[in-house]
Amino acid sequence: MSEPLPTPDTGPAPLAATSRRAAGARFAVFWGAPPALWQAAFFLVPLGFLVAMTFWSVKNFRLTPDATLANWMFILNAGFFRSAYVYTFWLAALTAVIASLAAFPAAYTLAYKVSPATRRFMIFMLVVPFFTSYPVRIYSTQIFFSPQGIINTVLVPLGLGPLQVLNTPTGTVVGYLVLTLPLVVLLQTFALANVPRILIEAAHNLGCGRFRTIWSVIIPSARIGLIVAGTFAFVLAFGDYVAPTYLGGSRPPTLSILIADQVKSGNNWPRASVVAVMMIVTLMVVMLVMIGLAYGRRKERA
Repeated sequence: MSEPLPTPDTGPAPLAATSRRAAGARFAVFWGAPPALWQAAFFLVPLGFLVAMTFWSVKNFRLTPDATLANWMFILNAGFFRSAYVYTFWLAALTAVIASLAAFPAAYTLAYKVSPATRRFMIFMLVVPFFTSYPVRIYSTQIFFSPQGIINTVLVPLGLGPLQVLNTPTGTVVGYLVLTLPLVVLLQTFALANVPRILIEAAHNLGCGRFRTIWSVIIPSARIGLIVAGTFAFVLAFGDYVAPTYLGGSRPPTLSILIADQVKSGNNWPRASVVAVMMIVTLMVVMLVMIGLAYGRRKERA
């Protein structure tokens, strides 16, 4: 007679694994619930209220709950909105490109060319500007670029001035860079520092020069961090109000200035809400596209 087949082990091991998974789930829920509740209370609920307000109306300078599409039709068909949208998008994209290109040499130097102690000190110096209020930094920039400011005081005797930066799109971009450039340098430095050194050494052993190694090895390996840094620059510049107001002179207006103008013009919060919702949708689309660019090739390789 043949021997009976052994029965599978259903002892305490599977129960222990199930218990560990349950404990892990409880741990995740316990620590994940507070930030989830915070986001729901202070982001999702206000966002829902903002969207609902786009369908309200203003009667006798007072907000009235309604269900009208008049605000959407007015804003989307208004020439001033389309002009402000294109202008804001263009300046934010230009800022992201300039910040990414200008930050890369500094980030490369911090990641590969200086000692760890120097890198830590320079990272600290890049964080220091965030200790100061952003409007204060913009006012300081205003002093630098004013007609009697420090820069023109130096350039005029040399026959190179006066340099007109304030109340121009250039002034707005300068303000955006004041806001975004330190952050972009930090993010790029962390991205480049995490590139495996063995890849760089292998490229050098195969005869790649410095620039080819940067282009063929370092940039592809740090692609995610570099794209995230540029995306952060775009997001911060797209929604900024201070730089276009105090350095750009509010003319032409950006979308953030347009929101303030709609509120000041007859207390029209519903139209301002339409502009705000369009900004949020734009930023979400841009972030999804950039995340797809950052992680797309990795998914294909996987």
